[in-house]
Parts: sequence; structure tokens; C-alpha cells
Amino acid sequence: MMRLALGPRPSALGLLLLLVSAAPAPRAVHAQTSPPREDGYDLWLRYRQVNDTAMLRHYRAAITGVFVTGDSPTLRVARDELAAGLSGLLGRTVPIGPRTGAVRVRIQSSALKPEGFEIVRRAGGIEITGADARGALYGAFALLRHLQTQRPLSALPLVSAPRISRRILNHWDNLDRSVERGYAGRSLWAWDSLPGTIDRRYVDYARANASLGINGTVLTNVNANARVLTPDYLQKVAALANTFRPYGIRVYLTARFSAPIEIGGLKTADPLDSAVRAWWKDKASEIYRVIPDFGGFLVKANSEGQPGPQDYERSHADGANMLADAVKPHGGIVMWRAFVYSNETPVDRIKQAYDEFKPLDGTFRDNVMVQVKNGPLDFQPVEPFHPLFGAMPRTPLVLELQITKEYLGQDTHLAYMGKYYEEVLDADTHAKGPGSTVARVIDGSLHGHRLTAIAGVANVGTDRDWTGSHFNQANWYAFGRLAWDPRLSSRGIAEEWARMTFGNAPAIVRTVPAMMMTSRDAVSKYMMPLGLTHIFATGHHYGPGAWMNNAGRADWTPAYYHRADSLGLGFDRTATGSNAVAQYHAPVARRYSSRATTPDSLLLWFHRVRWTDPMRSGRSLWNELIHRYDEGVDSVRAMQRAWATLEGQVDSARFADVSGFLAIQEKEARWWRDATLGYFQTFSRMPFPAGREPARPLDFYRRLRCPADRDRPRCPELP
Repeated sequence: MMRLALGPRPSALGLLLLLVSAAPAPRAVHAQTSPPREDGYDLWLRYRQVNDTAMLRHYRAAITGVFVTGDSPTLRVARDELAAGLSGLLGRTVPIGPRTGAVRVRIQSSALKPEGFEIVRRAGGIEITGADARGALYGAFALLRHLQTQRPLSALPLVSAPRISRRILNHWDNLDRSVERGYAGRSLWAWDSLPGTIDRRYVDYARANASLGINGTVLTNVNANARVLTPDYLQKVAALANTFRPYGIRVYLTARFSAPIEIGGLKTADPLDSAVRAWWKDKASEIYRVIPDFGGFLVKANSEGQPGPQDYERSHADGANMLADAVKPHGGIVMWRAFVYSNETPVDRIKQAYDEFKPLDGTFRDNVMVQVKNGPLDFQPVEPFHPLFGAMPRTPLVLELQITKEYLGQDTHLAYMGKYYEEVLDADTHAKGPGSTVARVIDGSLHGHRLTAIAGVANVGTDRDWTGSHFNQANWYAFGRLAWDPRLSSRGIAEEWARMTFGNAPAIVRTVPAMMMTSRDAVSKYMMPLGLTHIFATGHHYGPGAWMNNAGRADWTPAYYHRADSLGLGFDRTATGSNAVAQYHAPVARRYSSRATTPDSLLLWFHRVRWTDPMRSGRSLWNELIHRYDEGVDSVRAMQRAWATLEGQVDSARFADVSGFLAIQEKEARWWRDATLGYFQTFSRMPFPAGREPARPLDFYRRLRCPADRDRPRCPELP
């Protein structure tokens, strides 16, 4: 896949280390002697005055006002956003009304793809043309982004349209306002005060999403609560839908499969039962009466204890089709999650979703989409792409990505996910020969699907900075930008976000994206290098726990995945083991079947390797493991040093916040290294190189109980 670069691409860790050692002073025109105090609430929509004098003159000369042709709630949002954003960026009031030099906004549906826009510079000003009102709004945000990142107006025209039609956030929010796997405070949705009170945060949430082109939100947890489908709650949902609608955002809900029993008074939820089918059709009609543009249902069924059609010896297609029939007359869809695994421990857990869903290809209604996680396990720091991508040509698939970093340090550790998303989107399934990327599967171009979608598990909450830490905002941003166009460069997106969030000073533009691009690799190395996976402590998925064995079933324990013994380490998924490689198309299967062609980052995912076996580096597996863990720790230290060079360039509050989190990350990277290597040495019985032994004995780490907790110091016992 050709990626669309938004900016230059420096090398990763090498450039970061160079920046640390030789960061030149910024040009005076960019310098801020006393950056204002900020708390992160404004996200990337800060609209601070352009501080490049020449560029400011350039913009002021061209832009004197805002004028919108036509009227609708969405066009009024576009007008007001432009007026506020331009006033902030230009440092003077930008009035609304027709005048020479105005930014003019209009709709011309025949010339552009749905939701698309064009921005051109004309003699009388700048013209934003939208295919529809949403396209006009997206064009308004695109122009503001162009100015925020200090690009010249000579770079126009800009023409863009989304490649994926439904770009959706999945909230794992519960009705009691707790958030499953959420690390940024409580749920945004204050159900007790809805529908009467509309919090300003709802509007700002919608603004942020619209600025990225996100056009849908699933309000409730996939571990669903049927009460959200009751009349009282539907009125609350309708109030949110009304708030989001001017920003082009539809609401969706999770449907608990047993709702006909729990809130409907039926004795069964069998999808083939006529009374059950009638109940769901009536419920869908009730929903659409109060929310006319309701998007549809997201369903987790027969997974991790959730009820589903298999409770009645029916298939996933039977369950999905029943719900699809209920919402189809209203234009709704059903997104049916493929994250399933048996109550009985399978031979290899990662094979089960493919085994269950591949035979169902072509049996789903045309308004059903199967939602598939990026990898076959569970949002791990490194996974191969899911083999279902490219394996279900007659079924539209949704790519599910996790923004909230459940397994990558949660709110604490800096891990930019844009690069990870890019890797997944670029992965070649070979379903129809070379170039059959995951991106082409989900944008419909590979198999000719018109219904397309991508979903991200949201990382927002009531924390003032929305996401628990400032850099976590970048993952929300990157998801939205890649959902709009999967061809964009994650490096370019990182630079764009850094400019909009921290400023355009050359030191920021050089340093922040370089930190971001090395960060996720750093986390994977100090947590689980070489394809190790799921070796977290039980329950909270935060700290190391390769020795844990108290999870209740084998495939919830680390030993199931790492399989360490006195001979070696790793899970054999080739033909001599579980043969999970056979679920991929032949070129991919061949690549992963051979140690020689399997990437180092997935080696132990697919292969069992002896402790003494030589790696590509010439080191033994044991010494390579030590080397990778050390690289991860060193990368965090490099990020600390790089960030320190930005003191005075970034406002003091956010500078201190990020510095504090990086200090925690460095300490906990050492914790991961020492605890995990100390445990694996009990099997390898090989020595550590001099000076690289763990700081404490293994028993010390086994006794630690350090779940993520933002309200108290993390693991004060750590050295």
C-alpha cells in the first residue's frame, strides 16, 4: 500500500538519540518566553495565535471573515467553528458575513464523494465546498488544521473524502459510569442527569470527533446491560443523539442478547423463536421513533460469559440475522463481534474465531458486519494480523482497534498507537494475490463491499485531559485520521498532532514525533519482546506476571502462552504444533512457518526456540532476550532525555505531567525487565552478562501487587 506522507520521515530511535544529544535552539520567531498554562482539555483544537510572524501575515492578508451559504445545524456548527478557530489563530476577531477575503462554505453534492470536501483558494478568498453538510464541516476542520500546522495557503487546493463509510468509537462504558478497561476517569455519560442536563463535555466530545471525521459512537459496553434498551434510557440516549447530530455523529448501542428475557418478560431469547423475533422488531421500531438516525447494534455474544445464540444451539449467523431483520427497515446495521472462544480451553485459543466464523461466510444478512480485532488474541503489544481478514470475502468486516492501551501501560506509559494501526492496515493477507491488504479488506475495495466500517475502543473519560495523559490523546487522533484515510502516514499524523497540541516550534516538531514513533516498540521490548505475549499479572493487565497461575482457566494464564521449560520458550503454531499458520493464505503461512522468514517481533508467537539457539544477531535466544529487554529500557530513557530538551518550549504544567509519567515508565520498564528475566532464568539456568542482573531476587517481584491506580503512588517498593 502506498502511504500518503503528511511530513518528512526521520529514522526512529537513531534520530531520537541524535535529538537528545544535539537539539539546536529554536528560531526566535517561534520562541515563547512564557508558554501559557494548559491542562489538556482543548486537545488538538487549541487555536492559539500563529507565532510565525511571516505566516501570520500571510494568513491575515488572505482571511477576513467567514460566510456560509445555506443553513442547517451542521452548517451553523461549521460557521461557528471557523469563526472561533480563525479568530484564535489570527489573533483578531474574524467576523461572520459576506466580504472580500472571506472563507466561504457551500454545498455541492454532485461534484464530490459523500462526506467529502474541497478547499480551494480563489481571488475573493478561500472556498470550502462540501458534498453535504458533514463534508462542509469536515472541510472547515481541515482548513483549521492546515493553519494550525502552519502550512502555506499556496498548498491548496485540498480534496478529500473518507475511504471508510462508518468510523466509529466503541465505548466500554457501563450504566453506573464505570468504564471497563478505561483509564481516564469515569464515563462521560451522566445517565442520572440525562436527558434534562447536557454537559458541555458532550459538545466538546462531538467537536473533537468531528474534527477527525469520526461519525459514529457506541455508547455502552460490549458486556451489555439490557436496561439501556428500556424507554427511560432510550430518552437519555436520544438526548445524546440530538447533541451529537449537528456534528455528523450517529449513536449506536450494544444489544444484550438475553434482553427479551431480562426486560421483555419472555422465557427465551432463541433467535428462531417467533415471539423473540417480534420483540426485537418492536424494540427496533421503538428506538427509531425516538432516534430516527440510530446507527444499529454492536453485539458481543457467546464470549466470556455473555449470552448468545449458541445457548440455544443456534449459530452466530442466526443471532446476527435476527437483529439485522429488526433494524433493516429503518436503515440500521448489526456489528457482530468475532472475539469468541470456548468455555472449554481449546488446543490453541487464537484459532477459535476463525474456526467459528470462516464457515459462516455468506450466510449473514447484507446489513450485518463481522467485527474483528486487529489480531487473533486480544490487543497485545505485538500480534500478527487476524487471519479472518481476507478469509470472509462475502461478508463485510469491521477492523476493531484498541485506543485505550489495555495491554500497553494504560494511562501511564507513552505508547503511540498510530504506527501499530498502520502496520495492521498495511498487512498483506494475500487473499487475492499481493496487495490484498487489511485496509483494502475493510474499505471494501478488495471484495466489492459497499458497507464499510472501522471501530476503535475509546480511551476518553472525565479526566480533565480526556485520556488520562496528554500523549494518549494522540491515539484518539491517529485512529480518527487513519479511519478517514488508511493510506496516511503514521509519522505524518504524529507530526500533525504534535504541532496542533504542543506547537510549531522546530524543537517540538523534531523531537515529539520522533519520541512517538519509537514508543510502542519500546513498550513491546521491555514487556514482551520477540513475540512473547499475554504474560501480564492476573486481572489488571498492567504489570508483569509470567509466573501467574491463578486465573481460573489455562488460557488466561501466562504459562499457556510462553510455555517456558528447561529446553526453551515459545508456542509452536506451525504444522508440528497447533498449525495456526494454516489459517492464513499460503504466502503468509509459508512466511510464518519458517523461523528464517518469521519477523523477530513474532518469533516466539509462532515458534518454539531453544535457549541456546542462535538468533539473527548471533546471540543465543537467552542473550537476545536480555538484549531486547535492555533496548526497551534504554528507549524509555532516551525519551526522557529528549523530552527534557523541550523545557521552556512546552507550557510548564504539561511539561511536568509528561515528565512525571516518563519517570514512572522508566521505573516500570526496569520492573518488567528484571521480573520477567528473573523468572525465565529459572528455566534457562543461563547466566546474566556482568552488570545486567536483576536489581532484586525473583521472590521480591512475585510478591509485588501493583495494579494501575492513578490516585496513589505506583509500586513505591520498586528500586
